[in-house]
Amino acid sequence: MCGIVAYVGPKDAAPILLEGLQRLEYRGYDSAGLVVSNKGLKVRKVKGRVAELAAAVPARFKGGLGIGHTRWATHGVPNDVNAHPHLDNAERIAVVHNGIIENADELRAKLEADGAVFASETDTEVLAHLIARTAEEAESLEEAVRKALKSVVGTYGIAVMDARRAGEIVVARNGSPIVIGIGEKEMFAASDVAALVRYTRQVVHLEDGELAVLQADGFRTFTSDARVTSKEPLTVDWDAGHYDTGGYEHYLLKEISDQSESVARTLRGRLDDRFHIAHLGGLNLDPRETRAFRRVKIIGCGSAYYAGQIGAQLIEELARIPADAEPASEFRYRSPVVEHDTLYVAVSQSGETYDTLAAVQELKRKGGRVLGIVNAVGSAIAREVDGGVYLHAGPEVSVASTKAFTSTAVAFALIALHFGRVHDLSPADGRRIVEGLRKLPDQIQEILKQNDAIEAVAQKYASHAGMMFVGRVRGYPVAREGAQKLKEISYVHAEAYPASELKHGPLALIGPEMPTVAIVPDDELLDKNLTTLGEIRARGGRVVMIGHSEPDAKLAEDVILVPKNEVELDPILLTIPLQLLAYHAAVALGRDVDKPRNLAKSVTVE
Repeated sequence: MCGIVAYVGPKDAAPILLEGLQRLEYRGYDSAGLVVSNKGLKVRKVKGRVAELAAAVPARFKGGLGIGHTRWATHGVPNDVNAHPHLDNAERIAVVHNGIIENADELRAKLEADGAVFASETDTEVLAHLIARTAEEAESLEEAVRKALKSVVGTYGIAVMDARRAGEIVVARNGSPIVIGIGEKEMFAASDVAALVRYTRQVVHLEDGELAVLQADGFRTFTSDARVTSKEPLTVDWDAGHYDTGGYEHYLLKEISDQSESVARTLRGRLDDRFHIAHLGGLNLDPRETRAFRRVKIIGCGSAYYAGQIGAQLIEELARIPADAEPASEFRYRSPVVEHDTLYVAVSQSGETYDTLAAVQELKRKGGRVLGIVNAVGSAIAREVDGGVYLHAGPEVSVASTKAFTSTAVAFALIALHFGRVHDLSPADGRRIVEGLRKLPDQIQEILKQNDAIEAVAQKYASHAGMMFVGRVRGYPVAREGAQKLKEISYVHAEAYPASELKHGPLALIGPEMPTVAIVPDDELLDKNLTTLGEIRARGGRVVMIGHSEPDAKLAEDVILVPKNEVELDPILLTIPLQLLAYHAAVALGRDVDKPRNLAKSVTVE
């Protein structure tokens, strides 16, 4: 959840590191720092944002070798001392680190007994002292890092510099991403390609247990037991322009507004008009294998989990296969029964979400068949799974997921269509779903045209201390995602319930001070949903209805209408107004929309 950037080459490292850290700030923004090598190690680090770090770096801060870091705190409060990089007492070794060292206390005690003096509360400083100890007798920095890491238990993505070996940087990965960028007589490394695309689109992803030595003229990769590995560079599809705000006030608004195009990219080349099926060759499943699965289990975290709930509903409706979704963060801790005829689907925008990756690894260890739905090509989950679907949604920079969420829901619709047509979904229903999917980009654009009206509704309710979100069956995961968006970017307390559950407890909260956002599609449950609105209004509750047609004026104070699609696909469209509602509420309250407090993008720690 933190950001790492490293550079070695003929240019001054500091400007490159600062620019890279700005692009990675969505991964952590409570403190930042960098170090360059020039007749010793020169360090600057501050509590706060990358802009504050840039202001603290003097004009003459020269050095062609450097590493930088932007932090999301796990050990120690955000302050100048706990910010990375961390150095040993002799200021010979500098380390930046993502992840958590689980045996840090044990290692710290041993190092202190050996004379090390610690300045910070972090687990990362342990690595600096540990590598410094092994460097005294090692023949190279790579040997020192490799030997030191044998004592480490936990997850890490690290970059290491040695003041006595000014021409190289060593990076290593175990559970936290490291990507190498290949330039022209210069090399880069980062925790995300976002920091690299301005300089190169040729990248190499390290595997868990791999290390690399970066020098200006190239790189070498090897395992923790010194076995040399061979890596083939990948070409990144995205460029620096994809990581700009594009004239929008916030990345989040840009990404909400991009959803018509991002959904079109997810669908491109995947719809078959002859057999009314979805082409998903990446699943690596033939029809016989597909028919053999008796159940589908979807795992993900946060918005990925809620998208998985929409996916489970789609799979059950279209393919008639039992399906459900579960938080990946809970899955592996309950000692799950892994069945040979169950297909598991792991969902992660970044493809690096640690809880989801660990669940995938547990499933693979137990012989489970696992597919992935990810946005980032070459990511850890994409490499671990047996097959899957790339979203092609484009980079998502804002911490709150929007376009990746809708593209994930669309990917599930494609999977459900594919499975349904292999099973018993009729050609007529297949054609109906294909036509519905094709309508989505234009219908999303219609919803986005209501931005001003939705902004007015958001401003009306933003000052309330809390809001309730309700929906039935297809609408319930939409309500959950709506509540998630509001709470994470506006800090307004929001809870989601099945509408049918209101009378079993939550109705006690309803009153003028607790508005309700109700998801009310025109489907077979319309009358029941309208009855729920009546129950809320009878108790003085204020209702914002998201649906397809105007209800009786007595049932809702505000109504946001969305275009009608097929009933199975309607949840995809019903989420869009909720994103805009949360965004405008956050803006009205003066929140930091793209970087909400206590959160970061791509959660790569437990």
